Amino acid sequence: MTTSPDHPSPTPLPPTTDAAESGAIDATLDAGTYDRIREPRGAGRLALEQGVWHQISRKYLIVQLISNGFWLAAAVVAMLVLLLVFDQPWALIPGIILIVLTVAGMAILPRQVRSIGYQLREDDLVFRRGILWQRMVAVPYGRMQLVDITHGPMDRGFGIAQLKFVTAAAATGVVIPGLTQQAAEALRDHLMSVAESRRTGL
Repeated sequence: MTTSPDHPSPTPLPPTTDAAESGAIDATLDAGTYDRIREPRGAGRLALEQGVWHQISRKYLIVQLISNGFWLAAAVVAMLVLLLVFDQPWALIPGIILIVLTVAGMAILPRQVRSIGYQLREDDLVFRRGILWQRMVAVPYGRMQLVDITHGPMDRGFGIAQLKFVTAAAATGVVIPGLTQQAAEALRDHLMSVAESRRTGL
């Protein structure tokens, strides 16, 4: 759980939950996550909104490193097979380029993962990610039509999942990766409850 440097006071969850339920949801969302969201340092960065920023599970970084490591090993093997077995020296050029790009991507993964966060405000959910290429999007609760939880085999092995919000406008769709299973389920139930109350005007 992270607060904006300029506004250290936390913002409560939408008023559809009482204090006890709000605290329970906060505890579930922040279990096993990073303690501080990573911001770009430039003056032209997208500044953090005021309030509490929740982050994703630390295990998401491990899953991404393993996945990238697999593709790195596959690229090395393919390059060596073309070079040594089929005597194709041209394979060195694309192979080395792919290896360098993959290693560079793995090197910046920790910063990228720590830049991912979301905030539950009174009327919408704000999602942000990115260091070099930043993205910040607000999804109104009343526009949410579907909240979907997905996870692959490796995600299940590490107990994480991703949450996808589907709205009427495809451009405002948001995917929050690397949530723990408990956080994904708690956030899904909470968002659908709030979205339903917004749509019905309660």
